[in-house]
Amino acid sequence: MPAKWARIWNERLPDVPLTLLQVAAAETPEVLRTGRADAGLVRLPVDRTVFSAIPLYTETTVVVVPKDHVATAADEVTLADLADEVVFHPLDDVLGWEQPPGEPGFERPATTQDAVELVAAGVGLLYVPQSLARLFHRKDLTYRPVTDAPRSSIALSWPEEATTDLVEALIGIVRGRTVNSTRGRRPQAPADQPKGERRESTGKAAGQTGQTGRSGQTGKAARQTGGRASGRSGGQAQRGRSASAKSTGRRGGGRPRRRS
Repeated sequence: MPAKWARIWNERLPDVPLTLLQVAAAETPEVLRTGRADAGLVRLPVDRTVFSAIPLYTETTVVVVPKDHVATAADEVTLADLADEVVFHPLDDVLGWEQPPGEPGFERPATTQDAVELVAAGVGLLYVPQSLARLFHRKDLTYRPVTDAPRSSIALSWPEEATTDLVEALIGIVRGRTVNSTRGRRPQAPADQPKGERRESTGKAAGQTGQTGRSGQTGKAARQTGGRASGRSGGQAQRGRSASAKSTGRRGGGRPRRRS
């Protein structure tokens, strides 16, 4: 999805480059607060006192297992099917378990990537959103959907006080608005901007690790040429005044003289 949105962005706003970047989930709020990014694909929940958020989709939770694990015999599994297995619960877990399933591992890995390495070593299993399983894919591992596990939802989020025209444009794209939609149109320069003057706008966005694979976005400064609309408006106004003057002249000059 992020790749699709970036392609649509580049088609609609070719003067505002959008580059996808990967940001660790724990770092995303700080990246948005400090302005290093204007918007991000984040995992819910977010601090609604600071950020606005538009829910986009909910990911399937999977269990990561070695390719020769018995769980690979089924198309999908339940938590009960793996209740006796050792399950790693990394410190950066994003599923928010009330009670982690399975037998606890001998330690809590610092990161999801570390937990994947332990699964590859054959000492336990790991539950993650499907995008993280894809992000940290290894040839010796595979995964299966888990039907009754908690799920993680993804949202487009940005600082509430920084809702710019470019953020509105990104919202329109991720919501599927067409280019002719009122909110989906390309941001325009102010009508009273002097002709030839250039205005610089910056669009940036960040994505959390794993939600989108190589996700996140950083936009670079772009120039939007203004003044053309202003010039046309000025010309129309001038023509309007000229027409009015001519009309007044006809009324004054064409009045018949009264006979004495």
